[in-house]
Amino acid sequence: MPLARSKLLKLPLHRPSLVVVGAGPRGTGFLERLAANLPELYGDQPLDVHLVDPYPPGGGRIWRAEQSPLLWMNSMAEDVTMFTDDTVQQEGPVRPGPTLAEWAGIDGQSFPSRRAQGAYLRWVYEQAVAALGPTVTVHEHRTRALRIGGPREGRRHVHLEGRAAPLAADLVVLAIGHLDAELDDEQRESAAFAARHDLVHLPPDFTADSDLSALRPGEPVIVRGFGLAFIDLMVLLTEGRGGRYAADGSYLPSGREPVLYVGSRRGVPYHSKIGYTWQGERPPLPRFFGPEAVDELLSRPGRPDFRRDVWPLIDKELGFAHYRRLFSAHPERVVVNWPDFEEKYAAADPGSPELHALIAAAVPDPADRLDLEALDHPLDGVRFPSYEALQEGLRGYITHDMTRRHDAANSVDLAVFLGLLSVYGQLSRLGDVGRWWHGFFSYLASGPPGPRLRQLLALSDAGIVRFLGAGITVESDGDAGVFRAGSASVPGEWIEARALVEARLPEPSLDRTRSPLLRALYRDGAGATEAGLLSVDPADGRVLDREARPYPRLFALGPHTTARASGAFTRPRTGGPAFRQNDATARAALAFLRDLACHRLSA
Repeated sequence: MPLARSKLLKLPLHRPSLVVVGAGPRGTGFLERLAANLPELYGDQPLDVHLVDPYPPGGGRIWRAEQSPLLWMNSMAEDVTMFTDDTVQQEGPVRPGPTLAEWAGIDGQSFPSRRAQGAYLRWVYEQAVAALGPTVTVHEHRTRALRIGGPREGRRHVHLEGRAAPLAADLVVLAIGHLDAELDDEQRESAAFAARHDLVHLPPDFTADSDLSALRPGEPVIVRGFGLAFIDLMVLLTEGRGGRYAADGSYLPSGREPVLYVGSRRGVPYHSKIGYTWQGERPPLPRFFGPEAVDELLSRPGRPDFRRDVWPLIDKELGFAHYRRLFSAHPERVVVNWPDFEEKYAAADPGSPELHALIAAAVPDPADRLDLEALDHPLDGVRFPSYEALQEGLRGYITHDMTRRHDAANSVDLAVFLGLLSVYGQLSRLGDVGRWWHGFFSYLASGPPGPRLRQLLALSDAGIVRFLGAGITVESDGDAGVFRAGSASVPGEWIEARALVEARLPEPSLDRTRSPLLRALYRDGAGATEAGLLSVDPADGRVLDREARPYPRLFALGPHTTARASGAFTRPRTGGPAFRQNDATARAALAFLRDLACHRLSA
């Protein structure tokens, strides 16, 4: 033993080093899983963990404290957790913890500010750092990572902005989150047109970071996009400019607001958050789109086609969740018993005439049937004689949606929401399934709080928000020197404005990202899909090259990867796909570091 110790003391001092790029919710979630798995897989060996992010750890950019207190989460406080439970399919230990509502001591059905969520995330981060123990040293670097150098199989070097010497890293985990992007061709043309004619063009961005000062009071603004980015824009340009809501819900303008003309592909806002809680037994999900179905899809020659191979299974899965709830909670609205319906439903091919006939015979009222295509295109084929008629029609649509989403008599909607979460948990194994699915999921499952839609109606009544309709088209009128917008909902009518806002986040694409690190990684051979997502192994998050070979010392998690999940945090007891991914990556990282340490000792 003395001899062995003598030899060990002569080894060069080398502390294993892990670099995590991105210290927001995803990086924090990975850190929590690292701490949970550390005792089993790594013990009390020394380890340096470097966190690289220009924004504060925990909240990161999106949830930082330095943003308007008017901006809310779009989730209720009781529906937000950063901690695992026994519904998460993971190898690591469950480490339970409080929801945002429990931690903050607030009404679980309130919609907290983003600042409040940032404080919760900061606390989770601090708990994770403390749980790492005394042998792990965490170093925070408030800067950007520029590139990763070093040999593919050897120790990597992470170059940081403002630091001469790179960080030496035995492993690197990228948890960068939402990315800024260069303008696409259409956006560049709009920006150039705006510059020539002294107009305003605001490209896709995180709304809290956009400079809205150029949008003048009383002037029309064309807004392309009707999702959550629009809701933020609406808030900052109304209450953010001194307007307020009266006790009766009406809006009292400050006089500093522009007039927002908003339209999109669908022409309607995202569906309201559901305003009631689940009662009774949850649907047994997954049923038709579970691990076995994904295994079968992956066993086929060639890559599965989403619309042909995957979507029919998703449609049937969501239908099962819908009808299971309808039969159990509202038996008076069906005319057959559940066992008979379930047996025939299971036997019918997805999307087949037999399946449609079965549903029509069992569910007399078409309003009780699930039609996902109609949900996705609510204004298809609907024409209005004038913009005034469109305003009235859209106000009625939004009012109906809010009423439905807050009435437990329509609990089939909540069952479909649970089905959507279940589906998202399986899709990560299939890689990049295209942009449509993520937009559809957000439209149905990740919409604004009901109070925000009531504010939207009040702003519409006040003339501050005007609806453009579906299938929006935006043109640059060089003769008049303005932007022009029209839609399929009111054919032949156009709105002119000197300002155009693209109300959406930039697409997570490697070929247009402004992240110098990801651009360099892509140039150096990292794989990417046609849509520009970074290719990763769905099993553990290792980055893949263009020949689908894994980089042994490089992992990635988050929306810029082919294993993108529905969010870095989730509702309690819904499986948390991101938690499962964090756990798998943390365990792979710790096993690699452990084996590396053993190899060095044996050498």
